[in-house]
Amino acid sequence: MTPVRVPQEERTRAMRARLLEATVELLVERGFAGTTTTLVSERAGVSRGAQLHHFPTKNDLVFAAVEHLTRMRGEFLAEAVATLPATANRTRSVLGMLADHFTSPVFTAALELWVAARTDPDLLALVEPLEQRVGRETHRLTVELLGADESRDGVRELVQATLDLVRGLGLASTISDDSKRREHILDRWAMVLEEQL
Repeated sequence: MTPVRVPQEERTRAMRARLLEATVELLVERGFAGTTTTLVSERAGVSRGAQLHHFPTKNDLVFAAVEHLTRMRGEFLAEAVATLPATANRTRSVLGMLADHFTSPVFTAALELWVAARTDPDLLALVEPLEQRVGRETHRLTVELLGADESRDGVRELVQATLDLVRGLGLASTISDDSKRREHILDRWAMVLEEQL
C-alpha cells in the first residue's frame, strides 16, 4: 500500500497552525517577553528554517498569532453560547460564560499582547483594531443574550459595565485564584441586572 501524500498547501497550513498554537501557548506560559521564535519553533516541532520562512521576525509571528487569537476568542464565545441553558437563571449563566471567557488561557494570551502593545506602536496598530472588533462583537452578543433593550436609558452603560466587570475579574485571576470571590460578585451582579434590565 502506498502512503497518501498530503498536498503541500495542506502541510503548509498545518505547520502554520502549529506555529500559531505554540505562540499562543507560550504567551500564556512565559508572557510576551519570554516568547521567542526559537521556543515557538521547538514547541511546534518545526525546523527553525521553516519557521523563519513563514514568519521571518518575532513581530511577523506575533501579528499572525494576534489574528489567530482573535478567531479563537470568537470560536470560544460561540461554543459557550451554544451550551447556555435556557433556564430561569439565564442572566447568571451569561455572566458565568463571560467570566469563563475572561479567565481562559485565550484571554491571558490576549492580555499579554495588550501589555506589549502599550509600548510597541507596530504591535498596537495591529492589536487595537482587532480588540475593538472583539469588543464590539462581545458587547453585541451580551446584549442579545441578556435580552437587553439598549434604547432604554442607561442600558448600554449597564451592559458595558458588565463587560468591564468580568474583564476586571479575569485580570484579577491572572494573579491569584479568586474564583470564590468572583462567584459571589457575579451572583450579586446578576441580581442587579435582573432588576435593571
